[in-house]
Amino acid sequence: MLEIEPTAIPDVKILTPKRFDDGRGFFSEVYSRRRLEEGGLNLDFVQDNHSVSKNVGTIRGLHFQLAPFAQDKLVRVVRGRILDVAVDLRRSSPTYGQHVAVELSAENWRQLLVPVGFAHGFCTLEPDTEVLYKVTAYYSAEHDRGLAFDDPALGIQWPIPVKDAILSDKDRKQPRLSELPSVFD
Repeated sequence: MLEIEPTAIPDVKILTPKRFDDGRGFFSEVYSRRRLEEGGLNLDFVQDNHSVSKNVGTIRGLHFQLAPFAQDKLVRVVRGRILDVAVDLRRSSPTYGQHVAVELSAENWRQLLVPVGFAHGFCTLEPDTEVLYKVTAYYSAEHDRGLAFDDPALGIQWPIPVKDAILSDKDRKQPRLSELPSVFD
């Protein structure tokens, strides 16, 4: 069983797989192509990614890839908690430049489906947070792009002061939304 909920931007979905708990622990079918298709989502995932962030306040993103390597992402947390963010970069969309922010955790068992056309990033809320995500296209350095996580035009309320964010050098240098060419029409 898989619960699929729309967010404020309907193309971004929260997926919550059923967990079966007992005295031994739990069992969960965390991914099933059949369950997604039954929910109207026909995605072909080709790669799984796994990140570990040691410190609270680590921000990874906002990232996306250009066509023909644009990616849908299915994000989940297996240890810790994150604030997961998807920013709409589809110029023709009525929600262009808007974002969805959802807390994902090992405890709440939610997953976020971030479709092609969105920048994606997250901020860790607990130490030693582990994030797993499936993608529908392989990584391509040539097509890899980003967006400034702290662009005031996005209005993202990160759970830490921006000055305290732990970022890669790459993520510190990303352009603002107003500086991006039209990447998804």
